[in-house]
Order: sequence, then structure tokens, then C-alpha cells
Amino acid sequence: MVRKLHNFDDWIDYFKYWQDSIGLPQGDLRKYGFEAKFGDPEVPHIEFGHYKGQRKWPTVMHIPDQRIRDALLNLIVYQGDTEFASVEQQRNLLHHAPSDYDLLSLQRVMTEEMRHGWQMSYLLCSHFGDEGKREAAKLLERRADEGERLLGSFNEIVDNWLDFFTYTQFIDRDGKFQLKMLSVSAFDPLSRSMGPMLKEESYHLGTGNNGLLRIVKAGKMPPEVIQRFFYKWIPTAFDLFGTDNSSSAHWAYVWGLKGRYDERESPTNGAAEPDKSKLNEMARNLYRQEIVKLVERLNMFIPERERQLKVPDLKFNRRIGMYAHQKFTVDGQPLDAAKYPAYLESVLPRPEDIAIVHDIEKEPDWIEPKKADSLQQ
Repeated sequence: MVRKLHNFDDWIDYFKYWQDSIGLPQGDLRKYGFEAKFGDPEVPHIEFGHYKGQRKWPTVMHIPDQRIRDALLNLIVYQGDTEFASVEQQRNLLHHAPSDYDLLSLQRVMTEEMRHGWQMSYLLCSHFGDEGKREAAKLLERRADEGERLLGSFNEIVDNWLDFFTYTQFIDRDGKFQLKMLSVSAFDPLSRSMGPMLKEESYHLGTGNNGLLRIVKAGKMPPEVIQRFFYKWIPTAFDLFGTDNSSSAHWAYVWGLKGRYDERESPTNGAAEPDKSKLNEMARNLYRQEIVKLVERLNMFIPERERQLKVPDLKFNRRIGMYAHQKFTVDGQPLDAAKYPAYLESVLPRPEDIAIVHDIEKEPDWIEPKKADSLQQ
């Protein structure tokens, strides 16, 4: 049963209950002064789609069509759901950090994810009436542990620090893409929410990238084990961009709710608009290009070429889109359905791989050290 909220203060009380219910310890994580943050309006007018050139909508009452309002509500709900899910996935790592630096970094990431969820809930409660309050309550009632979160990546288990750094490298990087696409939204409160969120999200990406670099440089974690965790997480990140030929992405663009990742860098200026049936694929391909370069950087510290890391093909182990539930190898080659379960076991993390990670993470020098006072402020 969804708890009934009368105002945002009720939601704040429920948020504190959620923190208790998922076992977040008292301390710095709970002392943070959460607030909704809004950046200055970068562009006052709608930048793309059917309403291009008109003033951005300051309230839901200014939205000209109920369908647009409903689609906007859905976008905010999905974004908020990912933020609270991340905290649920990562919370168990608080009990076994490799260093004070990493503990403080984890706490910062989790705190900022809670603030992002707070921001989305504030928009829901402030702008969408009783329906928004119900959806804000649901954000605190679904559980990643129970597989109830709305998107697949956010129901996966984050079991160890290799999981965490891989997650923040690849899943949070998808988050950057999503936030950037919402930063040009026609709904002004959502658009102005994105600047502070993107600034905080950049730290999460740096945490993942630097963490993986530190692991590879230390040379204790076998690249073959790291690769299995890449194969676990990266296909779920590809799924986060949505279905191919997506009608919802099409209409979100037409209505001005969600732009391209590079909307401001590549304006149409009256030229032919992008193929609106391919918007998800465009973003997914840009994302893949970006992570390939990051993995190439990691490989600079793995001298044996045959052991170097790679990004799987877009077809591998997908659950959403045209390749969903089809049988492809990590290189994108079709595979006989009867052989596929054994193949997946051969490339994804097995219980023995997780045991190896746990054993290595008990060693004092498994990750390149960093001092707590070097944590970015």
C-alpha cells in the first residue's frame, strides 16, 4: 500500500524512514543537509521539437497537452527511481572499504544520489499534485534487493568494490547521458535541476574511472576477472538507453521534453531534424564510443595484449531492444540457443570469480592507495 503524502514535508519524513528501513548507518551519511538545487536558466526558450522558440514551461499548468504532462511525469519518476536504487545497491560496501579515502568517496556518491532522488521527488510533490505525491512515495517503496526497481541495471547486485567501480564507470556514465538529455528540457524546473546534478554526477564517473585505473595499476586483480564484471554491467548500460525505434523517445523529442545528448553542440538551426525514430540508438552509440576510449586507457597498464580488456558488442546479453533475449557472443556473433547458457557462464562472473574478488580485496595492496585528504572537495 502506497503511503499517502499531503505535502513535501510528509515525503521528507518518509525519506528518513526509508533510510532507516534499508539500514543506512547514522553518521555523516545521515547528517547531510538535503535540499533541492536549481541552476540558472541557460536558455529561456524551448530549443527543439514542435514548441521550439517558445518560452520554457515554468509550471505544469503551462504545458499545452495532457499527454506531454504524463510523459514528463514518467521521465521524472524513472530518473528518481534510479537514484534511490543506487543507494540500495551500494550500501553494503560501507562495511568493508579498502581505505578511508574510498569510504569517504562512497559516502559522497551515495549522499549525492540521495540528493538527486530528493530533487526528483521535490519536482513530483511540487508540480504534479496528488499523483506526483503518490509517485514520490513509490520511489521509496520499491526495492532493488527485491528486483522492484524500474530499470534492469538497478536490480543487479553490487557485491564488491570491483562491482562498485565498474558500476560507477559504466552505469553512472549512462546517467550522465540521461541528465544531459534532460538538461535541455522544455519544462524549466527539470531543465534547471540538471546543472547541479551533472556537476555532482561527474564525481561519480571519476570515482569509477579512477578506481578501475587504481585496480589495474596495482596488478593484483586478474584482467580476466575484471572482464567478466565488464560483461555483467555494460550490456545493462546499453539497455538503459531504451528500445530501438522508440516511440516514447520520438514523442519526448517532438514535445521538447528530452533532447539529444549533444543537442546544444549540434543544433539543427532550421536544417533537417534528427531521425526521431533513432534517437536512442544515436545516444547508445555515442556512449559506446566514449567507454571504448576509457577501456583503451585501462589497457595501457595491461602489457599482455591477449589479456587486455574490451567492451562487448551491442548485441551481447541484451534484455531490451531489437537484440533482447537473442543469442550472441561478446563479439556479436550468433550462437546456437542450446549452447548459450554454458557460454554465458563462461564469460559472466561465476561464484568462484566472486570468491576470487573477495579474497583479493582482503589484501592490503590490491588497489593503488590514495589518502583520504586527497578526496576532491
